[in-house]
Amino acid sequence: MSTKLQENGVSEGWNPENKIVIQSLSKVYEINSTREDGKNQFLAIEDVNLVVNKGEFITIVGPSGCGKSTLLDIIAGLSKQNSGDIFIDNKKITGPDLDRGIVLQGYALLPWRTVRQNVEMGLEIKKVPKNQRKEISTKFIDLVGLSGFEDRFPYELSGGMKQRVAIARALAYDPEVLLMDEPFAAVDAQTREALQDELLRIWEETSKTIIFVTHSIDEAVALADRVAVMSVNPGTIKEIIEIKLPRPRRVGDLKASTEFSWIRHKVWESLNNGQSEINKNEKQDSIDLAEEISSSTVL
Repeated sequence: MSTKLQENGVSEGWNPENKIVIQSLSKVYEINSTREDGKNQFLAIEDVNLVVNKGEFITIVGPSGCGKSTLLDIIAGLSKQNSGDIFIDNKKITGPDLDRGIVLQGYALLPWRTVRQNVEMGLEIKKVPKNQRKEISTKFIDLVGLSGFEDRFPYELSGGMKQRVAIARALAYDPEVLLMDEPFAAVDAQTREALQDELLRIWEETSKTIIFVTHSIDEAVALADRVAVMSVNPGTIKEIIEIKLPRPRRVGDLKASTEFSWIRHKVWESLNNGQSEINKNEKQDSIDLAEEISSSTVL
């Protein structure tokens, strides 16, 4: 077993505390090229190893294009890796399943369905009887603070309310894991902080295992038990930072603490080292291009 695997918590045999185990995951995309064969390969993520424990809230940060969303898509079963494995409760993931709920930045609500009908989508897929669907949807609509809005359509809701509906829909069919890909990026700062507090409250009440992708260091630190920092492309998990801040948390109060500032700086420092690698690579690319132009001019 590799040292990197052990550093990220992966050990031989199955630990009953583990919820998700990611082992040596890599993803390559075939892209169009001007080469003679018309094909080129883009290595999105390489040798990703991670363990997420039951009921843990883990956030993933990294530079743009490092493969955060690609990793989440593979965990969700929406994309297929080229090598490596992912296990949930010691069962290998081979595709999408109702043991995983997904919340995206774009809400993905059906405009012709009401709030209640959107929340009940997963329950319909599971063929839950209509009377039970109503009982369950009422519970989760109330959980996200939207009681009284059951019969509204998406166009009648604010961005923050739409995201609450998306969270309720993901939770209603009782998935084991909640996967969230920058769910609050499209809302204003005040609404974002309110939704963060709301999510923390829901997580504390439901004890779901959450993997949350974000570009915001503040958000990553405020929400998580641990922050996984990804490197520049090809993305891999370069560091995992434990967040030893007390719970329950209120995001606004938390940001005012010196402990928060110190951990935030630690995450920023890890990311900034990665940015230095990007700048170095870009500089080298510019030098190579200049030399190529110079050579062609001489010829």
